[in-house]
Amino acid sequence: MAFGQPRIEFKNNAQMRTMQEAGLVLSRALDAAVAAAVPGVTTKHLDDVFAAVLNEAGAKSNFLGYHGFPATICTSVNEEVVHGIPGSRILQDGDIISIDGGAIVNGWHSDSARTVIVGTADPSDQRLSDITQAAMWRGIAALATGSHVGDIGAAIDDYVSSVPGKPLGILEDYVGHGIGSEMHMAPDVLNYRTSHRGPKIKPGLCLAIEPMLVRGGIETAVLEDDWTVVTTDGKRSCQWEHSVAVHEKGIWVLSAPDGGAEHLAPLGVTPVPIP
Repeated sequence: MAFGQPRIEFKNNAQMRTMQEAGLVLSRALDAAVAAAVPGVTTKHLDDVFAAVLNEAGAKSNFLGYHGFPATICTSVNEEVVHGIPGSRILQDGDIISIDGGAIVNGWHSDSARTVIVGTADPSDQRLSDITQAAMWRGIAALATGSHVGDIGAAIDDYVSSVPGKPLGILEDYVGHGIGSEMHMAPDVLNYRTSHRGPKIKPGLCLAIEPMLVRGGIETAVLEDDWTVVTTDGKRSCQWEHSVAVHEKGIWVLSAPDGGAEHLAPLGVTPVPIP
């Protein structure tokens, strides 16, 4: 601890390459869960599909058992923001669901989330998901070009605020985080602009960048299961997340098969494989 702040864990290249292995397993597991998210299936089915991919790869779940969490993914539907528990809920046409999961390979963690609209998309929900995903990529680009972790939240906030049309809310109670030998580590990665610049961006820094946006107010509450977070006004929400590494040559999105190249190229950023 330094001045009351948790110490940031900086990884070497070998450790980050192992985190990339975990991220690629996670990406495949999310691919499978996303493909399975169709009308008529339960959220428990998505959890089973995701877990099967991890098991086949010999990876471990970092969600299952985390502070007692009972599943391998979080399935947050409609007004549920984060930490929804998979179960008997049957997905309906038009639902919007955020699927958040993680994997561990040889003690090193990955964390990523995607939002899916089940069946027929409400244009307002599609807009919510598209803007949240685009905001995430702006935050990742800021990690490549910025000097401090606070630049990520500023980039996300500036983008969301600049989009024409009905404003969307950026959740402030739940933020991104460092990741490495544990799933949740220092530093916090805010999704909004503040006067606090945060720690300097240095090689070895690995972050989970995860904006969460809502169609209404940003006030939330936790349900009686002590996990599921919902919007208090019942408006729909969305989450996108990737784990990203900073190394001597640049950045690499650990949970994307192409390192983020497709989405970062239009933003003027070229990800560089970990040496």
